[in-house]
Amino acid sequence: MKHHVGEHKARKGLIRIEFDEENGVAEHVKITGDFFMHPEEAVHDLEEKLEGHRIEELEAVMDEFFAMRMDVEMPYVNVEDFKIALKKALEG
Repeated sequence: MKHHVGEHKARKGLIRIEFDEENGVAEHVKITGDFFMHPEEAVHDLEEKLEGHRIEELEAVMDEFFAMRMDVEMPYVNVEDFKIALKKALEG
């Protein structure tokens, strides 16, 4: 099992994505940082959405999540910031 961690300093906050990789699949996904997201449970919803997907699918899953969730507000942070943190996690 490989552990991945990626951080990205967005305009207003740090985004940290952590997960384990088992046979090319993301497990134990955790998204933390000092960014603001409303509703607050959206972070947990995104973590759950990413769980169980193949590593190469994570960016598309993230895009799909934010495209479908019109209720999510993230001042000064956007989906690209999350994708940068994800890419950094995959580099390590």
